[in-house]
Amino acid sequence: MGAYNDKQVAAAIRRELLRDGQVFFVHNRVSSIDKAAKKIRDLVPEARVATAHGQMNEETLERTVQGFWQRETDVLVCTTIIETGLDISNANTLIVERSDSLGLSQLHQLRGRVGRSRERGYAYFLYPTEKPLTETAYDRLATISQNSDLGAGMAVAMKDLEIRGAGNVLGAEQSGHVAGVGFDLYVRLVGEAVEAYRAVMDGKPITTDEAPKEVRIDLPVDAHIPPDYVTSDRLRLEAYRKLAAAADSEGIAAVIDEMVDRYGPLPEEVGRLVSVAKLRLIAKEYGLTDVNVSGTQIKLAPMELPDSKQIRLKRLYPNAAYRATTGVVQLPLPRVEGGGVGAARVRDVELIQYIADLMLSLDGKPSRSVLLEQTVGV
Repeated sequence: MGAYNDKQVAAAIRRELLRDGQVFFVHNRVSSIDKAAKKIRDLVPEARVATAHGQMNEETLERTVQGFWQRETDVLVCTTIIETGLDISNANTLIVERSDSLGLSQLHQLRGRVGRSRERGYAYFLYPTEKPLTETAYDRLATISQNSDLGAGMAVAMKDLEIRGAGNVLGAEQSGHVAGVGFDLYVRLVGEAVEAYRAVMDGKPITTDEAPKEVRIDLPVDAHIPPDYVTSDRLRLEAYRKLAAAADSEGIAAVIDEMVDRYGPLPEEVGRLVSVAKLRLIAKEYGLTDVNVSGTQIKLAPMELPDSKQIRLKRLYPNAAYRATTGVVQLPLPRVEGGGVGAARVRDVELIQYIADLMLSLDGKPSRSVLLEQTVGV
């Protein structure tokens, strides 16, 4: 380990060639790797030099590595592509040109490429003479130098953890931020992970409560919370979350009361959103997970209809089709009442009520026994 020196590099390569061995020379920059290979040829003219890096096409790369394994070349000038999955027992000298720019785990992996046979392995970790080492780079190289015994990987990993830090649970150093999912959900996820870890440590099976299946509703309904009604993005998302999480009619009513109290009378778009939330409760009650419109067809799934309900479906909705194998009920979107063949299809609250009436009528309940239209301004 030390500063880069041409004479030292040439001497290390020749020492390996004298015992009929081979050399890895790591130059981790593809744009100048050919120049580095030419420099090695100039330093050691008798050596047969090849290059390998990840931007080569697969066949050329395989042929190059295969040739090195079959001892057709003496020095392989390469990137860190060799750090894993390569076992060439005759290559027992490793020279890393810019070891100061590599991570501790990379250095440890690269060092493992040599010394894989009876011959003693040599690893040279070099750094440029014109630039002083940073404190972190010095710590990495010192750790590699001090932990060269068999089984030193754990000590290297602990030092790597010390150098880079363990991160934090709620901050931006994580991949993602607590604000992305909300504090409540984030804390719940962390709590579940901690409970699972404790269960594993105690030798207990990991048990998770099966969450109720979500209902996916995809209908041509203009249902949303306008930005001019709730101006804050965060508060709008919170309102969406509360409405989606409402487990019963009382929960929906509580959300409506809060919104009216905080932001004023409900606009029509929010009223439709409340109607969708009520439709979701009915769909959950009947075990549906998918309520959508595809083209001009309404699809409801899954529905288990015994023969009596299939007869009722055909009587009340003659154009409906039921597929028992998949549990899908499919029927055409109705047209606006009083319209002819070319009339527009129903949408918004009319469509929501139509689908609710379908589910209720199959259960023997009268249409409009549950009204989903939300009076705006209340």
